[in-house]
Amino acid sequence: MFSILRIVGFLVAISLVSPSIGESGQSAPENRQPDVGSLSSDEGLSLPVIPSTIVRDGSGNVTVRAVRLVNPLLIDGKLDDEVYSRVQPMSDFIQTDPVVGEPATEQTDVWIFFDDKNIYFSARCWETQPDRIVANELRRDHRNIIQNDNIAFLFDTFHDRRSGVVFETTPLGPRLDVQFATENQNNYDWNPIWQVKVEQFENGWTVEAEIPFKSLRFQSGQKQTWGFNVRRSSRWKNELSFLAEVPNSVGMGGIFRPTLAATMVGLEVPNQSKTFEIKPYVVSELATDRLVTPKVNNQFSGDVGLDVKYGVTQSLIADFTYNTDFAQVEVDSQQVNLTRFSLFFPEKRDFFLENKGIFSFGGTSSSWWGGGNDAPILFYSRRIGLNNGREVPIKAGARLTGRIGPFTLGALNIHAGEDLASESPGTNFTVFRLRRDVLRKSSIGLIFTGRSVAQTSHGSNLAYGVDGRFAFFEDLTINAFWASTQTKNLQGDNSSYRAKFDYDADRYGFAVEHLAVGDNFNPEVGFVRRDDLRRSFAQVRFSPRPKSTLVRKYSFVGSVGYNQDGDGLLETRELNAEFSVDFENSDAARFEYVDSYEFLQEPFAIASDTVLPVGGYNFSRLHLGYSFGRQRDFSGIVFIETGSFYTGKRTTLNIMSGLANITSRFSIEPSLSLNWVDLDEGSFVAKLAGARLTYTMTTMMFASAFFQYNSSNNTLSSNIRLRWEYHPGSELFVVYNEERDPLRQRFSGLSNRSFIVKFNRLIRF
Repeated sequence: MFSILRIVGFLVAISLVSPSIGESGQSAPENRQPDVGSLSSDEGLSLPVIPSTIVRDGSGNVTVRAVRLVNPLLIDGKLDDEVYSRVQPMSDFIQTDPVVGEPATEQTDVWIFFDDKNIYFSARCWETQPDRIVANELRRDHRNIIQNDNIAFLFDTFHDRRSGVVFETTPLGPRLDVQFATENQNNYDWNPIWQVKVEQFENGWTVEAEIPFKSLRFQSGQKQTWGFNVRRSSRWKNELSFLAEVPNSVGMGGIFRPTLAATMVGLEVPNQSKTFEIKPYVVSELATDRLVTPKVNNQFSGDVGLDVKYGVTQSLIADFTYNTDFAQVEVDSQQVNLTRFSLFFPEKRDFFLENKGIFSFGGTSSSWWGGGNDAPILFYSRRIGLNNGREVPIKAGARLTGRIGPFTLGALNIHAGEDLASESPGTNFTVFRLRRDVLRKSSIGLIFTGRSVAQTSHGSNLAYGVDGRFAFFEDLTINAFWASTQTKNLQGDNSSYRAKFDYDADRYGFAVEHLAVGDNFNPEVGFVRRDDLRRSFAQVRFSPRPKSTLVRKYSFVGSVGYNQDGDGLLETRELNAEFSVDFENSDAARFEYVDSYEFLQEPFAIASDTVLPVGGYNFSRLHLGYSFGRQRDFSGIVFIETGSFYTGKRTTLNIMSGLANITSRFSIEPSLSLNWVDLDEGSFVAKLAGARLTYTMTTMMFASAFFQYNSSNNTLSSNIRLRWEYHPGSELFVVYNEERDPLRQRFSGLSNRSFIVKFNRLIRF
């Protein structure tokens, strides 16, 4: 707890001297008329003059102007305010797909306005065939939003050409917001306060969005220059276009490339008081647990807690949490694991999500879609508050994140209480991350993590490392890191390092990597999929675009990977050949052949009653898959794999990312994984089936039911949630969780269940 008091004192000290760090001292203008004649101080730019809002020069550079409003914009999505007739929109979008560099076939008009409190984005999206619009998702932050007809806009608020925030919506008006600290390190779980309204008209749809300046972090000074870009995705014709041109090698991800964005001038931000938010909560729970001793039956409990956010400067934010509770978080999607290595599950808890990209290290990512490859993650926030799948109470914590000039800073200290089930004492977690921008869009950095009392026999633990990310041109990146750990009673190789070269253009791709993980590399505030590893990997890709009305792109990929242990013994070899086809209608087909070698240095229990002996195994598999585009009523990925597997064979049938749109408000997302495994040591079938049913009342309220059956542990789990954002940033959650053993007689095998009601309220000063 003493460490928490020290970091709180440190944050308070910074706040007292914060004007010297970056606050401007200028006062915001009041009732000012639109500044139609002033020019930005940016040199070398062709500047638009009102009523014009965009200029494109002969070199492809784009400059846009934000326009000051006297009165706040009425956010109703109708675009009928007088200012729209007086100020010309930005238009003339440029295709990225299918014909890069050509004018977009659907017209898009956009505007940027601002006043003393908010920045506004407006758009008119014209449609030649509005009856073919693809729009079927209303939930906030759901990945299906990306698969709908949509419009997304980027603000590079520090104008550093590296970081930014992205806001996205569709013709139905849901919200998707993304924060990224560096390109390709996207945080989809960031949830700022903002609102958006959409309207459909005879020839398309319109958008109005309002983002409070308090929801954004930006550099000091009243007059601002930001990066800005807009992406328009027309799903029914599979066309992608941008306001500022983006190469087809990056595609949809071009919105996360500030180096390609336009320059936005004319913006003036308020010299407002520091951000100060308080978010108290109250929660009650009725719980039954028949797996503990003594058993718990309908036990009632209640609790309260508090989160506080304080703006040390406009770009540096301190967060404090007391008696943190995450009862509202959706349960994890279970996974089938037929390997010897740990599974990765993404973070879903609010306190750890904002600015989490700051803590990424060495080019690894704990993103929306998972943990990636064998490269270790030095800071994995799920180590905090969880121990062997059990919840451990978080007593208090503090975090400081943001920017100071060219430096990006992240500091975190959290104290977790005792784990009563394992009789482990309370534990203190510390993380410090510092990154310095270098060159055009590269960076170097360092990280430190500490765990005061590990909930293992090893005692306390330290980890530290240095890393660098070097990006050249638009398609070439080099990632490298070195890290080490210190753990009591663990001797030997406690280091890890990685170097990866990646060239990823549209037509050609090439990657080479070398990764080493010592046998005693043990970052206990991190995630290590496998240790005692020396991995060498290379991959080549050729992706031609044929002149065809059916096929948009072919891809031929070949790769080879070798994994050895520290003594040079070959443990894994994998040769891969892949051919895929992207169709013009957004469907895709994939064919893959994999030849593998695996050496087991100790017996491997692949199932509860099936153990593979020590030895080397050669096996191969054929993968056939098809992806049905989101423009269909029934979409998803279906694939089958078959081939040899250790001493026998395996056949797999998978349905992933399934979506059946019953109506625009009601959807079913099925998933299925069936593995038929027939080995000399035994045969078994691993079954995992799930379904998520969602009914969305409004863009601020939805109810979902998530059911999963796993044959490996004979469990049927249910997670039913109602989420209502009754006021911006304030929520009501009603949650029912249940887990049963369906094989027990009469289906009465209840393991545990809980009924939870949680209420929070955001108070913003």
